[in-house]
Amino acid sequence: MTIAYLVNQYPKVSHSFIRREILALEAAGTPVARFSVRSCSGELVDPGDQAELHKTQVILSRGVSGLLTGLIQTALAHPGQFLKALAFTLKISRRGQRGLAHHLAYLAEACILRREFEIQGITHVHAHFGTNSTTVAMLCHALGGPTYSFTVHGPEEFDRPEALLLPEKIRRAAAVVAISAFGKSQLMRWCEAADWRKIQVVHCGVDEEFLTQAATPVPETQRLVCVGRLSEQKGHLLLLEAIAPLAAEGIPFKLVLVGDGELRPQVEAAIAQYGLESYVEITGWASSAEVRQQLQTARALVLPSFAEGLPVVLMEALALARPVVSTYVAGIPELVEPGRSGWLVPPGAVEDLTAALREVLQADTKTLSAMGHHGRSRVVQQHNAATEARKLAALFQQIEAEARLSEAIALPDLSQPIPEG
Repeated sequence: MTIAYLVNQYPKVSHSFIRREILALEAAGTPVARFSVRSCSGELVDPGDQAELHKTQVILSRGVSGLLTGLIQTALAHPGQFLKALAFTLKISRRGQRGLAHHLAYLAEACILRREFEIQGITHVHAHFGTNSTTVAMLCHALGGPTYSFTVHGPEEFDRPEALLLPEKIRRAAAVVAISAFGKSQLMRWCEAADWRKIQVVHCGVDEEFLTQAATPVPETQRLVCVGRLSEQKGHLLLLEAIAPLAAEGIPFKLVLVGDGELRPQVEAAIAQYGLESYVEITGWASSAEVRQQLQTARALVLPSFAEGLPVVLMEALALARPVVSTYVAGIPELVEPGRSGWLVPPGAVEDLTAALREVLQADTKTLSAMGHHGRSRVVQQHNAATEARKLAALFQQIEAEARLSEAIALPDLSQPIPEG
């Protein structure tokens, strides 16, 4: 049994959880072929991501001529299936967020994948994110390719489920994975009750890099760290607004923003506006080892997101016995227990965030360490990458068994004589 993973961009600096999942599946005995729609190799700083890049086939690396060739080859080799898939593509292009040109490109990508899957003996494809990668997997299945499943993270899929054809993708999928109970409930909103059985909760997880290290005590330093892409949904601008009063009060601290992104110019402008140049540092993209070091040298992680799925960096911080400050958003309350492993504040509530950060900076390290250890035990129980990978492997085996049974039922029994007349 060989599984293919399909992601819009893989490897990617913010997708270390997918890399961990794939490696854990392979460690459990399930070979995985990696496919990415496009490459973002220029951003990669982590050695693990760079190693994955060499294992990954990038569909769009073939160029326009390669896409057209794949489309024509599939149309000639499988005309009936191609025409049905083309009709389906035209249908969903009228309902989807993107127009016909994009969907024809997805069909061409699906044609390439169908051929590659046939050559490599792929029996099932799993996509991450319910966006265009899952659209390609669905079209590949419509072309006669293997069954597919996909993991939904949010928040994008829940912001525009109909434009992303989420109900159709669920209906045609062999299984759908949610990363939290909240995510499962949102998927249940957008499919028929008969399809609820397809939806399974499999958490994202952390690996031995985090789980086998002895937890170190929270340091005395007044250092906070925020890890994440500099984007609107992560709440960086609100965070800067929230720490400005702390600086005005004369509370000593350092806030390190680990990451980069489209919001960086606005973040830098806000730092200057509030006069926080001596309080805030932006590191840019960092490797997993650098993120781990940043977390270990901080007294807490802060992530005041407006929209999320369930951020893996929260698991990483808690696994290293560091308490966290975050928001009551999506699956976060399923992991972070207020008063026991961290602080949760209403999203967008700047005064509440200021108050929580003041408590973190004024708390004694013994209290913070106890909170971190409580969070660590929760991560070990619920977010071990190896454990969650075994759940996925069992799901893929079940899908394959059901597919074989369906084929056996559909095939005529050639051992029986053919009736005459």
